[in-house]
Amino acid sequence: MPTPTKGPRLGGGPAHERLMLANLAASLFEHKRITTTVTKAKRLKPYAERLVTFAKRGDLASRRRVLGLISNKGIVHELFTDIAQAVENRDGGYTRITKIGNRKGDNAPMAVIELVLEPVSAKQAVVAEATSAAKRDADKKEAAAAPVAEEAPETEAAEAPAEEAPAAEEAATEEAPAAEEAAEAPAAEEKDAK
Repeated sequence: MPTPTKGPRLGGGPAHERLMLANLAASLFEHKRITTTVTKAKRLKPYAERLVTFAKRGDLASRRRVLGLISNKGIVHELFTDIAQAVENRDGGYTRITKIGNRKGDNAPMAVIELVLEPVSAKQAVVAEATSAAKRDADKKEAAAAPVAEEAPETEAAEAPAEEAPAAEEAATEEAPAAEEAAEAPAAEEKDAK
């Protein structure tokens, strides 16, 4: 179970804090980056990452859980299609917090929280692209080889009986004189015996 946060809640009450986090998460998913106070950004990070994890699952139950928290169907659709697809190879760390200094009016510490949509590393992106290209090429070769492979047995089958037929005829002609000679030999022996 997560450790409860220390100190006062954001906005005063628990219901207000839940609504504030849901609205911050909706804005984050809509704009991909938002500027807010450091405290709100730190509270938003686990909340938003949990929603992205639900989006990566992609099933109906997960979509309904997220719709229970974020009421805008357009943002939820974007989360489940675009954002989930962009972070499918990432095992967490979907958001990044960058401190940008203090706010001019009340000197509150400010931060930018943004979604991390780039690949995990440049090397992995290149490897993933190469493997997908190799897979496409292999699929094309299999598709091209499949009709050729189907035609090859037919031509071999057509050629094989043609080659076997002369061999069978030759064997039959060789056996025929031998059979005739064998039949004549006993007849000659019978004549000699008489």
